[in-house]
Amino acid sequence: MIGPTYRPTSDAVWAAAFADGNPKTVLDVGTGTGAVALCLMTRMPNVQMTAIDISQDMLDVAAENFKMNHRDVELINADITTWRTNKTFDLVITNPPYFKGTPANHNAHHNADLNAWVGHCIARVKPNGTFIIIIDATETANIISEMTRHHCGNINILPLFSVKHTAERVLISGKLGRATNVNLFAGLSINNDAVLRDGISIAEILAAQTEKKR
Repeated sequence: MIGPTYRPTSDAVWAAAFADGNPKTVLDVGTGTGAVALCLMTRMPNVQMTAIDISQDMLDVAAENFKMNHRDVELINADITTWRTNKTFDLVITNPPYFKGTPANHNAHHNADLNAWVGHCIARVKPNGTFIIIIDATETANIISEMTRHHCGNINILPLFSVKHTAERVLISGKLGRATNVNLFAGLSINNDAVLRDGISIAEILAAQTEKKR
């Protein structure tokens, strides 16, 4: 992957690993240099991928990354909160700009209104489709509240821990139009090699953990 002005983090790998099922169409919101989309397409090579970002500079790099990895992706230069479209997708996935403060020189979207971001992401999900987000743990309650307000239920929450006793990141997924119930998983190490190095999905890891307890 290329991208001299912006380096994706492990958040992108984790977000992609949280996706399961067989979505035919996927929207990667705030794609940046394309890390989430590339990770997801490695596991699901036949999906129709659309990637949106406010920065054309980022999309130019993403285009090169997709070309280098032989992936066909529709790129859209727009702000998700103002994008005018009737398109909906089986899966909408996002690693949003939850960081605050002075914008960096890589032209990423800073200081975003996360409530608006989440609401507009969910608006692009098909009925019974899936929304996935990775977020700073401090934003968990806010994100779940916004998902519920937009009729996104069957919510799954997976905390990601490092050396601290509190979660640093949280993965959250939900289904549009489903009942508002919440599943809270025990959590995983944010440095889990099975995910970050071996490309194992989180569903596979959780299934293996369940099997061990039997």
